[in-house]
Amino acid sequence: MESIRTVLAGRNMFHVEQHLTVAEVVRAMASLNVGAILVLERGQLRGIFSERDLMTRVVLPGRDVSATTVAEVMTPSPVTVPESAGAEEAMELMRRHKCRHLPVLRGAEVVGMVSMRDLMHFELEKKTEEIAYMRNYIAGVS
Repeated sequence: MESIRTVLAGRNMFHVEQHLTVAEVVRAMASLNVGAILVLERGQLRGIFSERDLMTRVVLPGRDVSATTVAEVMTPSPVTVPESAGAEEAMELMRRHKCRHLPVLRGAEVVGMVSMRDLMHFELEKKTEEIAYMRNYIAGVS
């Protein structure tokens, strides 16, 4: 079984500090083309800020994006997954906790974040490889 470590291989970890304003964080997310970002303080996980947080905790209540820090509106203490976990385990955590992003840990160290989309693409790629293998096997037997 492939682990989350494999899903994250070769990817950069994007994060922001919790003292930044929502406006600064949203600009960073837009430039990185990501829908959620880790919030760290001196390397320690403090939360996640997502497009959903922006909509429900900032836009809907009419908060000022330039005066609100991301720490005020992020999802604090998010559910995490160890990098040794399998993709299925991560998907089950997301289903059970009704979230689409999980910070990935190596011990206590944050090493990345995985999304439901990442996991679906990973699983689809595995299934496509399995189908190709089976087709080649069948063609070789015939």
